[in-house]
Amino acid sequence: MATLRQAIDRGRILELTERERGSLLHRTTGSQALYERAVGVMPRGVPSSFQAADPRPIYLSHGEGARVWDVDGNEYADFHNGFGVMCVGHAHPAIVAAVEARARRGSHFAAPTEGSIRVAEELRRRYGLPQWRFTNSGTESTMDAVHLARGATGRDVILKIEGSYHGHHDTVMVSVRPALDQLGERGVPGSVPFGGGHPRALTELTLAIPFNDADVLERVLGDIGERVAGLILEPAMMNITVIPPNPGYLERVRELTAAHGVQLIFDEVKTGCTIGPGGATARYGVTPDMVCLAKAICGGYPGGAIGMTESLAQLVTTGAVRQVGTFNGNPLVMAAAEAALLDVLTEEAYARFEAMNHRLLAGLDDIIERHGLPCHTMGLGAKGCVVFAPERLYEYRDYATKVDAELSELAWLYHMNHGIFMTPGVDEQWTLSVAMADADLQRYVDAFEAFAQAATG
Repeated sequence: MATLRQAIDRGRILELTERERGSLLHRTTGSQALYERAVGVMPRGVPSSFQAADPRPIYLSHGEGARVWDVDGNEYADFHNGFGVMCVGHAHPAIVAAVEARARRGSHFAAPTEGSIRVAEELRRRYGLPQWRFTNSGTESTMDAVHLARGATGRDVILKIEGSYHGHHDTVMVSVRPALDQLGERGVPGSVPFGGGHPRALTELTLAIPFNDADVLERVLGDIGERVAGLILEPAMMNITVIPPNPGYLERVRELTAAHGVQLIFDEVKTGCTIGPGGATARYGVTPDMVCLAKAICGGYPGGAIGMTESLAQLVTTGAVRQVGTFNGNPLVMAAAEAALLDVLTEEAYARFEAMNHRLLAGLDDIIERHGLPCHTMGLGAKGCVVFAPERLYEYRDYATKVDAELSELAWLYHMNHGIFMTPGVDEQWTLSVAMADADLQRYVDAFEAFAQAATG
């Protein structure tokens, strides 16, 4: 077994990257043709910049179970799973049947149906918050949570975590992936706009602080707590690899926010219904004032939800805070969500996610050890990743200074060229699905083994 990290030949890594990039382009000429059409009508040839990839996106044709196919007919085991949405697998029979039956009875009314009640009752059971409203995305869920925090407190300032993404409304498009020279001194709250188009007056009302550091939060709330309406955070960071909370961190955050009358918002758009039946809220045993959900809760359909305390719900009931939307609680989305939550993502499914992730992580850890790779693994429930840094990460500044982007890109290319569909970028994060079998896990391990052998020469 290897006891020392291998020295990485950077020239070799660049050569391998060029070779694998060329191979991917050669295998996906159909995607190239669609890309050339797409850039004429869509910036970067994609509906969302998150779907863009270097050297260009791969256009998919269809999916079934744990598999997806691109427009060239290449088949992949899907570990991307729609940025964590499709842990139910593609075209799950229970979800297809539920949506088809609902569609035959009408797809939209802008009036309540019983389906929204059943989904809300199940979310209440899982997360312990008594009242729920529905949205159409994670962005809308976090936007509504910010409105409620400000409405409940009469304050304007929002605290967030450096490096966290909470959607694309103005309040949270702050300090998402700032350059280190823009961050300033650690522990001093800052506001770095995430792109253009956001009024500075709004950006400055959101202040970012480090994750996993309750001492900084205590100091900041001691200084400006009377101005802070809410703290929004992912209880386990999921957009810069996977960074879990330190023991006791979330408990201390709960204590501090309560002491200062600050509304605590858990953004569980990524962790909710993927790392456990009740997401991080149940897994870590800390209940916030609000939980924001989307992605995996709706079985592949565009929906979201926000859970809240009774006192916050009263603001919505009286109209003091407006929570509205034409498609909120859409019956097709509610049918998919009900099937996903009650029929597919069962307790047994979560136990299986844990077991599968354990097997996958163990296989990858063995390869990392044997080849002396400067990386490690991290996983929670159906989520996990290889972190291309030799030591564990605790916050965004660790990610920005320690993660090896070149190795991350090469690993992504190897996976794609070995039939593993993965999220583009340096995050290298996977989502398991109920449709996966041991053969799919082994396929991932084999692709990583090929990468490891090539990278260490």
